[in-house]
Parts: sequence; structure tokens; C-alpha cells
Amino acid sequence: MSTDDRVAVTTGIARLYASPALAGPGRFGLVTNHTGVLPDLRPAAPALLAAGAPLVALFGPEHGLHGTGQAGESEPARVDPDTGLPVYDTYRCDGERLDKLLIDSGVDALVYDLQDIGARFYTYVWTMFDLMVSAARTGVRFVVADRPNPLGGLVSEGPRLDPAWASFVGRAPVPVRHGLTCGELAGHLNARAVPQAAGRAADLTVVETVGWRRAMDAAACGLPWVAPSPNMPTPATTLVYPGTCLFEGTNLSEGRGTTQPFEIVGAPYIDARFAPALAELALPGVRFRDLRFVPAFHKHAGRTLRGVQLHITDRAAFAPVRTAVAMIATLRRLYRDDFAWQTADGGAEGTGHRHFVDLLWGSDRLRRAVDADQDPLPLCDPPEPPGRWAGDDVLLYP
Repeated sequence: MSTDDRVAVTTGIARLYASPALAGPGRFGLVTNHTGVLPDLRPAAPALLAAGAPLVALFGPEHGLHGTGQAGESEPARVDPDTGLPVYDTYRCDGERLDKLLIDSGVDALVYDLQDIGARFYTYVWTMFDLMVSAARTGVRFVVADRPNPLGGLVSEGPRLDPAWASFVGRAPVPVRHGLTCGELAGHLNARAVPQAAGRAADLTVVETVGWRRAMDAAACGLPWVAPSPNMPTPATTLVYPGTCLFEGTNLSEGRGTTQPFEIVGAPYIDARFAPALAELALPGVRFRDLRFVPAFHKHAGRTLRGVQLHITDRAAFAPVRTAVAMIATLRRLYRDDFAWQTADGGAEGTGHRHFVDLLWGSDRLRRAVDADQDPLPLCDPPEPPGRWAGDDVLLYP
């Protein structure tokens, strides 16, 4: 698709910059990070201040306001040097602590502007949820400056989370690949999950993106790509992440510490059998290349690993969740004595030593099926329109 063929997309934050009154009355705080930019790549916070918006505070998620923290980290800064505004770190902060944070900030409203990638276990949407719950409890209005879902909005995939397995990689019954924008997901959660947690719904406003259609992925939007976190460098990463993130719950490297995180997986014990075994499955929309790599950090740092790279050949046919589950079942069959699951070990707040794959999957059913040598693919709900699980009433875009 050429640039001239692209549909012009105006994000919610660009609309707020043009008309700050869309955020409603009073002083507001901006929940943002380095992805909170206008289409010309100007950071939103100083741009809003220059436009006269009553912005008085900034709130940062996992990875921090400037995105320098690795997975499970944030940043220590208390004041943003570019704007002089106070910075409130929301990562690993919920319940009464988060309520106090909002009260201490003195804001009348929160404006949320973070680039999501469309997968349940990406923590930005649960920062949004936790803040919506606190906003409902403390009487602070909540405004979502919406952005496109980089995976498009035609398909959801994977099981919904069992609430018994709730954590910061999934607070509510949402599929692995949810198929919604943040604004749509906020509407769904505000109708169903926020009242259960807060006793009432939040006072929610969504400033919609203009020009986005559900069939448009990141490449079709014409917007600049800003990596939402250190291990989400390109739109290609987002295509595989809803599936290959499951490898975080195994003893394989998911490619962290390389230039292709989540596009490659490997381990010291993998040999020449793995790539051909995957090719024999004839999984739609993907091919597997045998490769070796050395992670610079994270799992197996400094060791030569063998594994595969996923090459997407048909984005519409590719089902990332089903693909990753088939890969895991193949690993178990080929490398029974070496393949293993990882425990959470503090990777998600309050998880203790539960298996991390259970938190990612949203239950222990996948792990138990694989360990019992049962076919796990029937556990994968087939790809379907997102309205089937979320309700068509929350869909904001055609």
C-alpha cells in the first residue's frame, strides 16, 4: 500500500490537542509515556500545555514515562524535566495506594493516552483498568484518548481469562487477542468489571480516533510507529506477540536480548528436528526458519541457542495463539526431558510461585493439557469478530 492510498487517521490525543475542551472541565492528569505523541511526533504533554490545556500531572505505566525500563520495571523520576510536571508512577500500584495517588495529585480528570498492541497480557490496558477503578472510587472523571489497535479490529482469538487466575497480565475475562481499541475495551470493562471492583462505573468519556476502520492494521494507518516498550520494536513484533508471549512461561528464550524479540524462540536443547516438525503442521499464514542466536540478556544470556524464526506469509490467515500452542505441544513431544514451565517468581504482582503460563493463558488448562499429552488446540477458541465476546454495543468503529 502506498502512502497516497492510506486513509488519514486522527488519534484521540490529536483531537484533544486541537480542542482541549474535549477532556471536560477542570484540571487533568495525563496517563502516558513516550508513545503519547501527536502524528508529527511531538510529545503530547508539552504540546497540550502549549495549547493552553489545564494539564497538571503525568502518570507513567510499566517501563516508565520515557519507556526506558525493561519488563517488570518503571522509572524513578518524580518530576518530568521537559514540562516540570510531577510524575506519578502507577506501576505495581493499585487499591488504596492508587486511590491516594489520585487524591494527592489533585486532578479532576485523568486522560489516558498509551499505545496498546491488542493482547490481553500487555499491561497498559490493566493500568487503564486499575486507574478506572480508582477514578470511580474517588470521583475522578476518566477520559480515553483512543488510538488504533495495531492488529486491526476484525478478529479476537484465544480463551477468556478465568477470574481465579487474575493478575496484572489479566484482570478480567478478556480473550488473549481482544480485537478492540483501548476506548472500546474501556467501555466493555466499565460496563462489566469496574462496577464489580469499585461498586460503581467510572465517569467515562472516549475521545474517538477519526478515520480508523476495523480492517486497518498498523501499516494501514499512516501513523508513525513508536515502540510501546523495549521489546516491541516494530509492528511485525505485534503480529506474533499474542502467541509467542506464551513462551515467557517456558524455559525457552522468547528472543528478549536480541533485535527480534517474540519473532524468534529458542533454547540450548533444541536441535535440527524442531523447524521441520513445525513445517509438517502446515499452520496457516506462517513459515518457520531454523536459526541460532545469542541473547545479550534475559533467559540464557550469552549462550548460543537454536530455535526458529516465525515468518508471517499471510496476516489474515495467521492465528498467533493457535500457532504458539501448536509450537509448545511440538516442543513437549520432541524434548520431553528438557522442556519445562517457568514459575511467576514475582513477575506479576501477588502471583507467588504459580506457573506464569497459567497467568498468561488465563487458567491452568493449557499447561495441564500439554503435560498430559493431550491435544491443546481445542482449548483455543477459534478467531471470531470481537463483538461476539465484548458485545457489539461497545464497538466504536465500523
